[in-house]
Formats: sequence, C-alpha cells, structure tokens
Amino acid sequence: MFVRMFKSAKFWTAVFDMVCSLSIYFVGKYAGAAAADLKFIIAAIQPVFALVILGWAWEDAFTK
Repeated sequence: MFVRMFKSAKFWTAVFDMVCSLSIYFVGKYAGAAAADLKFIIAAIQPVFALVILGWAWEDAFTK
C-alpha cells in the first residue's frame, strides 16, 4: 500500500504543496511587511494544487 502511495503523482504533488505552503507561511511570519503578500500567494496557489490532484484522481477513476 505504501509503495503504491510513494509512486503516486497525486501524493507527491500534495507533499510539494504542503512544503511550499509551510515555507511561504513561515517566511511570511518572519518577513514582516511582506507577510500580507505571502498570505495572498498561499491563498492563490492552494486551489491550483487541489484542482490538479482532483483532475488526476478523476482521470484515474475513469480509466479503471
């Protein structure tokens, strides 16, 4: 089960999204004035990652 998960593009996209979001959050937390802009970036990229993962899930579901 875990081997299949680690080979999944959906899993690695979600991990990449999490790392990017956490990095941007913590950089924004300590950056001071740029924090508002970084929060906007987080809000802007989250739906893109979610839609990519959802699209791959739908594609997998329809091919099986």
